[in-house]
Amino acid sequence: MSGITKSFPGVRALDGVDLEVQPGEVHCLLGQNGAGKSTLIKVLAGAHQPDEGAITWRGEPVTLRSPIAAMRLGIATIYQELDLVEHLSVAENVHLGHEPTAAGFVVRRRDAKASTAALLKRLGHGEIDPDTLVGDLSAAGQQIVSMARALSHDVRLIVMDEPSAALDPDEVDNLFRIVAGLTADGVAVVYISHRLEEIRRIGDRVTVLKDGRAVAGGLPAKDTPTRDVVSLMTGRNVEYVFPDRPATIAPAQPVLTVRGLSREGEFEPLDLSLRPGEIVGIAGLVGSGRSEILETIYGARKPKTGQVTLGGRELRTGSVRAAVRAGLGLAPEERKAQALLMLESVTRNVSVSSMSRFAYGGWLDRRGERAATLEATRELHIRPDNPSVPVRTLSGGNQQKAVLARWLLRGCKVLLLDEPTRGVDVGARAELYAVIRRLADAGLAVLLVSSEVPEVLGLADRVLVLREGRVVHEAPARDLDEHRVLDLVMEGTPT
Repeated sequence: MSGITKSFPGVRALDGVDLEVQPGEVHCLLGQNGAGKSTLIKVLAGAHQPDEGAITWRGEPVTLRSPIAAMRLGIATIYQELDLVEHLSVAENVHLGHEPTAAGFVVRRRDAKASTAALLKRLGHGEIDPDTLVGDLSAAGQQIVSMARALSHDVRLIVMDEPSAALDPDEVDNLFRIVAGLTADGVAVVYISHRLEEIRRIGDRVTVLKDGRAVAGGLPAKDTPTRDVVSLMTGRNVEYVFPDRPATIAPAQPVLTVRGLSREGEFEPLDLSLRPGEIVGIAGLVGSGRSEILETIYGARKPKTGQVTLGGRELRTGSVRAAVRAGLGLAPEERKAQALLMLESVTRNVSVSSMSRFAYGGWLDRRGERAATLEATRELHIRPDNPSVPVRTLSGGNQQKAVLARWLLRGCKVLLLDEPTRGVDVGARAELYAVIRRLADAGLAVLLVSSEVPEVLGLADRVLVLREGRVVHEAPARDLDEHRVLDLVMEGTPT
């Protein structure tokens, strides 16, 4: 890709970007949210047409007028939000749009299933039944189906956008094994990730985007210092560190107490407590019950046993309304689908849980709503400093801040955070960490879940280690390290 330029109304998304990918290599594409990565891969996928520039494919100039044109050439894109049809089978998804047919119109289902089984076996997942509904598969299984669909087109280049975001460590290892097998066959991979440690493990070369421009191209992935990569991405020296935690948490009665809380098949009876100003982290693999615990405390799931007490008052379990009224707030794992009104303004997204403050006799005090939300957004440094813009136009980090601002405006006492930095770049992560610690220092209690062990250890004061729905260890964060936590979540026994 040479000199690729792409503009949208009011913004120049790409400004003369060059990208060169060799056969059989893993070329990592890095950049902060808004740097132009998504636009560039959509140009490569045929979803966007460049305003200027040229694309050369296997030595020949090409024009990619549609995703179908790109796929026919052998270019496939696996987006972070997988575009699978959940109510169709694995085989139907793999061959969607190019089903094997007889007489030009009769689908040969047996051939489709046989072909799908062969592709799954090539990917090391022959145990997946081609007849299984995609909606019944785990996130990792669905990703395998997306890869099988790409390979069904004799693909020579696969673009992977944040493929490890929803995977646990074992599944990430399996993903890397699959990528290594593809590149050994000469397939090229463009790999996008905010996890810099993954780049060193899997990458051959790196291209860094900033503000729609390629500020570095073809850097050796394993030999370029992380500090240099971060500086290129952000334009400043950003340390991938966490704010200082207090030496001690002030003695106080717990603001949140959970006793004997359980859900059948998801997590066993759980006891925990949080004091004002304390951040407690939960570490565990995907599927260990982490998110289910937060959602049950919040009232979105009905527990089998147990009780939740907030501020000395027992909450009615299974009631989000009761939880929010008592002072609980939740920033869920899938913020776009579960927390944000993507077509609404930042103002409405921040005020939506506090509307009773601005409603009088059936009328909405819009001026008061705007003033209050502006104060909350400025306190968390949400950019741009204009809460009237649609929340969908914000970067991932600023969208997450909008969710936090909602609960700040609500005046919640306990904040439940599920994967707070998923899909957030390294620069914005440091800002979010500082925001979370500042809120805790002001007296907010935080219960945090994250797939990234360094994040749990760096941000939390105290850590619960979860394995198969059971707490197997509890300790101050400063007494743990990443290797110890991983040992516990893989094979730990209660201590």
